[in-house]
Amino acid sequence: MSHFALEYLRTETLPQPFCPGCGNGTITNSFLRAVKDLDHDDLSAFAFVSGIGCGAWIPSPHFKADTLHTTHGRAVAFATGLKLANPELRVVVISGDGDLAGIGGNHLIHAARRNMDMTVICSNNYNYGMTGGQVSPTTFLGDTTATTPHGNPERPFDLCGLVAAAGANYVARWTTAHPVQASRAIKTALERRGFTFIDILSQCPTAYGRSAKVGTAQDFFKWFKKLKVRKKDQPVFHTTPTPENMELGVFVDRDEPSFLDTIEDVIYSRRKKIE
Repeated sequence: MSHFALEYLRTETLPQPFCPGCGNGTITNSFLRAVKDLDHDDLSAFAFVSGIGCGAWIPSPHFKADTLHTTHGRAVAFATGLKLANPELRVVVISGDGDLAGIGGNHLIHAARRNMDMTVICSNNYNYGMTGGQVSPTTFLGDTTATTPHGNPERPFDLCGLVAAAGANYVARWTTAHPVQASRAIKTALERRGFTFIDILSQCPTAYGRSAKVGTAQDFFKWFKKLKVRKKDQPVFHTTPTPENMELGVFVDRDEPSFLDTIEDVIYSRRKKIE
């Protein structure tokens, strides 16, 4: 029997170019399992957008689908235009923490504020892995990276707390050590209107693991397995993320009007006034 994911992947691009031990293959499988569980025989209903970095290589060029591989940090902006141009598409952004929260951070929070109709999946490995392991907006305080050899002096973003506060409809965090839970969260996100966000903590033993002295992929998994799972409906409090206090689970689960819903209401109201 062949692997279920192969029906969604361009076999000419295999094997994937990720470093040994990288978590992006697991994220790929978790996403495609969610698609399979939603009874999609192919990816024709989807359009994928990614920026620059390791995580951006998950959909492009590997998925048998329409993809936009955009300039650095602009994935969410391109995805916004794509969704407005063709509302029937299921628009999904898959990219890394540096691309989405660094140069793309402003687009991320405003898409959540608008409750823009898209799903964003962040492959969060705490550094700019593809370009040499530089510090990113999710690098923990004090961590050594290629650009912080004496320790990171900046507090990191809690991405789930950030987009939850900005107005997203669904927000969850899991890890590559929790592929089944991640897949279920992605499935929920794909079915929900408005802005949905899945933060997947992923190992990067080649860059971050060496610089920050976390260790091998197995060492990352031991860390991930120790993380606390949030209780249902637990309030979201902002705290500076540390390797010990990162919480997993669902942060926001609501059904507020999406941006497209709001646009339709505005257009309908305007037409009534004209009539």
